[in-house]
Amino acid sequence: MLQTMGKLLFIRGGAVGDFILTLPAIQLVRQGFPDLEIEILGYRSITELAVAAGLADRTSSIEMATMAPFFAPGASLDSQLSEYFASFDVVVSYLYDPDGFFQGNLIRAGVETLIVGPYKMDEQPYSPPAAHQLAEPLGQLALFLDEPFVEVSYGDSAKNEDPVVAIHPGSGSASKNWSFEAWADLAKQIRNKMPGTSFLIISGEAEHETISDFLSLIDHHDLDYQHLQGEDLPAVGQVLQRCDLFLGHDSGISHLAASTGIPGLVLFGPTNPSIWAPPHPSFDYIKAPRGQLGNLTVSSVWENPAFQEKLKSIS
Repeated sequence: MLQTMGKLLFIRGGAVGDFILTLPAIQLVRQGFPDLEIEILGYRSITELAVAAGLADRTSSIEMATMAPFFAPGASLDSQLSEYFASFDVVVSYLYDPDGFFQGNLIRAGVETLIVGPYKMDEQPYSPPAAHQLAEPLGQLALFLDEPFVEVSYGDSAKNEDPVVAIHPGSGSASKNWSFEAWADLAKQIRNKMPGTSFLIISGEAEHETISDFLSLIDHHDLDYQHLQGEDLPAVGQVLQRCDLFLGHDSGISHLAASTGIPGLVLFGPTNPSIWAPPHPSFDYIKAPRGQLGNLTVSSVWENPAFQEKLKSIS
């Protein structure tokens, strides 16, 4: 079967970071079966990253009404969608399916080889990083992950003449965020040490209503910056790969930055970095005392050896 496979479908929902942590599994299939057509069913604004990175051939939208019956036991299934699923030699699904209804309906639809991946990470002590957990089911195809990260190009990007430090001061959860004041003070210290440095400030939907407060602080410190907002993810990736350093939180943008291969440092609060930190070797993290980012001072970040090492890489 492995030698005659023609098409494989990954079904992947979730947020940006969840998807990027699945890219090593997708890359593993691409490298193991270079002639295989790979399609991804998910949120197109996110899954288009895999096409931009050359890891998938196409994507389809998971946001269709005809998907709903596939999550109900014994439901009448849409014939066209059933034919779509059955057209793939292998289907790999990471969708939330605790009762197995979706799995059973895929088989009813005619899917002959179904691989079910984890929809929730095991976060017990000594559990492997998320990328390894997501790739583990591909052992059924005799594919085994060595490196839990990808490094891809999102288009041609020439480095800037002077250093550029990218900062994403938000995330999808307030509990994961360091204060705007702390980020602005840290940026000021970076500029004072490296006077030619400019900044790329990245904001997403989660920061839409508050980013002006952060930009006011940056303006107060008279820092040179550009603000990137509202761009699609491949475009953000292309801009990030021109930067010299990325600073952020446990967020999808941090994982996107790591996938470009630039150096980076991520501040972690309540989440477990051994599971969720970007696994690229160019990235490091600082875990806040007692998991509370309010306990992390600007001086403790500045003096942290991991941070100082990152500064050396661009000075």
